[in-house]
Amino acid sequence: MRRAEIPMNPLINHPAILFVVMLVVMSSATALGALVLRRIRPLPAEVKDDFGIVQGATLTLLALLIGFTLSMAVGRYDQRKNLEEEEANAIGTEYLRADLIEGPEAEQVKALLVRYLDQRILYYRTRDSAQLQEIEAATSQIEDEMWKLMRSAARAKPTPITGLVVSGMNDVINSQGYAEAAWINRIPVSAWGLMIVIAFFSSMMQGYGARSENAKIILMLVLPFTVSLSLALISDIDSPRGGLIRVLPQNLLSLQASLKR
Repeated sequence: MRRAEIPMNPLINHPAILFVVMLVVMSSATALGALVLRRIRPLPAEVKDDFGIVQGATLTLLALLIGFTLSMAVGRYDQRKNLEEEEANAIGTEYLRADLIEGPEAEQVKALLVRYLDQRILYYRTRDSAQLQEIEAATSQIEDEMWKLMRSAARAKPTPITGLVVSGMNDVINSQGYAEAAWINRIPVSAWGLMIVIAFFSSMMQGYGARSENAKIILMLVLPFTVSLSLALISDIDSPRGGLIRVLPQNLLSLQASLKR
C-alpha cells in the first residue's frame, strides 16, 4: 500500500529558514517588551517579585516544551534509522530465499529485488518532490511485478518452502510501508505553533523585565538566538529531507554493494 508524504509547512521543512525567521521574530518580541511596553506601562517596583515568578515559570514551561519536542524528534529519527535497517534485512533475506523457487521465476525475482533496492536507496537520498513521486510510482510497479511472480509460484507449487518465500516478500513490502509511515510521522504543526507562541511571549517578558540598557541588549541577542537555534535543531532532526541531519541508507547501500559482487 502506497503512502503519499503529507506536505508540511515549508518553514518547518527548512531549518535554516526557520532559524532566520525565528531570530527576527524573537528579537522583535524582546524589543517590543524592552522598548515599547516599558515606556507605555513601566513595571512598578512593588510587582517586580511577582513578575519574576511569572517570568521564571514561563521560561521553565518553554524549556520543558522544547525539551519534550526535541525528545519527540529524536525518537522519530531513531525510528526511521531502525526501520531502514529492517528494510535492508528484509530485502537481503528475500534475495536469498528467491533461490528456493524452482524455474526461471527465481532469477526474475532476484532481478526485481535489485531494481527495488535501487529505488529504495533513491527514496532515502532524494530531496526533490517531483523525483519522489517518480520513485514511489516505480517502487509500486516493481512491488506489483514481484507479487505477481510470488502468486504464480505459490499457485503452481503450494509447498511450505514456497510459502516461506511468499512470506519473505510480504515482509519486504510491509517493511517499506512501515519505513514510509515513519517518514510521514512528524511533529504536529499545532505543537510548533504552541511552542512559537510561548517563545514569543517569553522573549517579550524578558525584554519587559530588563533593568538596564545593557541588559536589554544582551537579552535581545542571547535569548532569541538560543530559542531560535533550539527550534531550528528540532526542525532539522524532525525533517527527513530538509535538514542536515538525515537518515542515510547505509544498510541498503551495504546490501547493494554485496549483491553486485
